Amino acid sequence: MTLHLLAGLAIPLVAGLAIVGTGRWPNLRETVTLVAALALAAWAALEIAVYDPAASALVLAEPLPGFALRLRAEPLGLVFAAVASGLWLLNSSYSTGYMRAERAHHQTRFYACFAFALMAVMGVALADNLLTLFVFYEMLTLVTYPLVVHWQTPVAIRGARLYLGYLLGTSLVPFLGAILWSWAVAGTVDFRLGGILGGHLDDGAMAVLLGLYAWGIGKAALMPLHGWLPAAMVAPTPVSALLHAVAVVKAGVFSLLKIAVYVFGIDTLAHGVGTWLVWVAAASVVAASLIALTKNDLKARLAYSTIAQLALVTLAVGLGHPLAIAAGVLQLVAHAWGKITLFFGAGAIQIAAHRKYLSELDGLGHAMPLLFAALLVASLSVAGVPPFAGFWAKYYLLTVAWERQDLVLIAVLGLSTLLTLSYLLPIIIRGVFGAPKWPYHIDPLPVSALLPPLVTAAGCVALFFAAPAILAFILPVLEGPP
Repeated sequence: MTLHLLAGLAIPLVAGLAIVGTGRWPNLRETVTLVAALALAAWAALEIAVYDPAASALVLAEPLPGFALRLRAEPLGLVFAAVASGLWLLNSSYSTGYMRAERAHHQTRFYACFAFALMAVMGVALADNLLTLFVFYEMLTLVTYPLVVHWQTPVAIRGARLYLGYLLGTSLVPFLGAILWSWAVAGTVDFRLGGILGGHLDDGAMAVLLGLYAWGIGKAALMPLHGWLPAAMVAPTPVSALLHAVAVVKAGVFSLLKIAVYVFGIDTLAHGVGTWLVWVAAASVVAASLIALTKNDLKARLAYSTIAQLALVTLAVGLGHPLAIAAGVLQLVAHAWGKITLFFGAGAIQIAAHRKYLSELDGLGHAMPLLFAALLVASLSVAGVPPFAGFWAKYYLLTVAWERQDLVLIAVLGLSTLLTLSYLLPIIIRGVFGAPKWPYHIDPLPVSALLPPLVTAAGCVALFFAAPAILAFILPVLEGPP
């Protein structure tokens, strides 16, 4: 029986409803959030521990013959589910301190939408076909809109409308169009190890279809369809962390990875179908990094960093090599832990020191040494420096580039690391070595807002050593059918 898969959707769904019901009692409401997040993380860990590749799928509904909403556990999805559920737990803890310190309104709606967003993420992670993926992908857009517009200021409303317009526009035209084209030529929308498109399209048509997916999955924020992501930074910092580390952009690049493996097939992509995508993604890496260098606002700097770092996942898809796809998965995991640490740090600085610009950080590290130590670890991990989690993705991408004797790609990957250090390390340098230009008033930082970035920073170290185990878990998928 596969009913246990239903728990991945039921836990956050029931939690969201319970949060609405307990909204009058903040302590109880937040306890419900934390218990649900812990339960979901435990469920994901158990699913990985008992994973059976021969297990059948779970049909949720079949609205039309041959078109079922269906869930199945598989390695890529389980890794994504574990990342999202684990970070939801830490983000929920952080949110209790942050939202109370900010005296934010509509906190019940905030926590409920968080839970519903995690339900949609679990649906994306467990989707067994393109139809199911599309339904939960759209659901994720809709339930995160109230989070983006949370402050309800004119700037927040404009940012949220841009968010909704980009994501619905890309998904309802190129993404849906790509799904229909895939179904028309393959006769199925099911995910299949080795892909469903082989032999149905020539390489030129396959390259066009890949482009529809790459830009149709707007949550991947591939340039030039990235504008929604910086605009969404008007949201509270825990939401920014959700968008970048846990849910939205990760759902985007995960969907692209899953489609690469189960719709196109790695062998098909290896024929050069995605060569053009490699260079588009490489350009996105460099351009977004250069823009990040110009941003004084910390969240804007981190937003463009995300665009650059997740373009590396898209680049991995374009390479069409098992080791490159492995690098894409490891980049998804490592970036999640590193970037959520950086956003936690930015939010902690805002609620304790009331600063949000790089130029205002001089000397602040002396007042918040543990927080700035966590920011340093996360920065080095995102840049791909050993012994931190982000190293392995860069290492495997460089390995593939070297195998191809592609010196330009090697140079781009090296430049990516240098640019990442250039826009992240100034945060720590100014905080630790800068001379304060004005007296700081530091409010006490709630433990619930300080502990999560310390834990996620430690995770950036632990994942460096856990990467081989993750790689071993996903290898059967990457190597294709026997």
